[in-house]
Amino acid sequence: MSSNASVFKDMRQHLMNGVSHMIPVVVTGGILFAFATMLSMSTVTTEGAVTASNPVIDLFKQVGGIGLGLMVPVLAAFIANSIADRPGIAPGIICGQLAVNVGSGFIGGIIAGVLAGIVAEQIKRIKLPQSMQSLMPILIIPILTTLIVGAITLYVIGGPCAWLLSTLTTWLTGMSGTGAILIGAITGAMIGFDLGGPVNKVAYSTGVAIVGTEVAAGANCAFFGPIALAICLPPIALGIESYLLRGKFSDEERDAGIGAIIMGACGITEGAISYTTADPGRLIPINVIACAAAGGIAGALGVYCNAAWGGLVVLPVTSALTYLIALAVGIAIHAGLVSLLKKDYVKPEKVDASDEDVDFEIEF
Repeated sequence: MSSNASVFKDMRQHLMNGVSHMIPVVVTGGILFAFATMLSMSTVTTEGAVTASNPVIDLFKQVGGIGLGLMVPVLAAFIANSIADRPGIAPGIICGQLAVNVGSGFIGGIIAGVLAGIVAEQIKRIKLPQSMQSLMPILIIPILTTLIVGAITLYVIGGPCAWLLSTLTTWLTGMSGTGAILIGAITGAMIGFDLGGPVNKVAYSTGVAIVGTEVAAGANCAFFGPIALAICLPPIALGIESYLLRGKFSDEERDAGIGAIIMGACGITEGAISYTTADPGRLIPINVIACAAAGGIAGALGVYCNAAWGGLVVLPVTSALTYLIALAVGIAIHAGLVSLLKKDYVKPEKVDASDEDVDFEIEF
């Protein structure tokens, strides 16, 4: 699929492909596991082991734990798939899981996925007799790629990546006071900047890596609280404002208000895109400021979220009261800035062709 020159040129596309396929797995596993943890007082190990006697809770923990465990393999598989097409999937899954096993986690999974895609793409170029070509995508490419990338993951990148991930996680989760406020503001601003774009995904992916570790260990994840808030704030705020500040929005934007609120409540940041693209010069800074403020407040209040998602659907696995307080303040700031900075909407005048005088000049 990708030539040597285009692999790194299109790296953002490859990474986004991995992240977009990983998100449903993370959300499903994270919410199920977090619900079970909230409902149970049993001990949860880092491998997702359970001691609950309630079969429903046990089911949630087992299924959710598997979902969280598949996060990195799925990420690596679809990064490799984006680079090398289907021959990259099997090496990506296997080497992604190997990255988890050696402790390099999310960072190691990304590197393993990229390497699996590049190596598979190179092996595809080997010329074999026509009679053996059919073996390339199902046997030769996956096996050789898995062995090569597996060895690199195990013996070269595993140790350094594991150290980096452990250091990063310890530093971020250990933040308190001013540090927690700053981290909350930064991650909130990143989420609000491009509403599901690359900057948003960097903050979200970092949060996913940490929340998976924290929840699996039975701890509350304060790092993800500001992210969860910022995910839903712009669409909910803009949906509310389309009714309260009607003069600032077009008829179409007002009609979309309920939909934006629902999307925000469900943790879909993209519900704010249609509003933001109509007035990016004002709404992008407003989104960033409001999300940063809500994130900083969340950091100060110690808001946590134990599911790798946002919106109101995760309230049962958050510190609900402080979560709602930070969200309300963020929405108020957003509304205040929209009221001050966004110009009133002026409906374009329709030109009636029948009212125009058309002169014809014919020369002979």
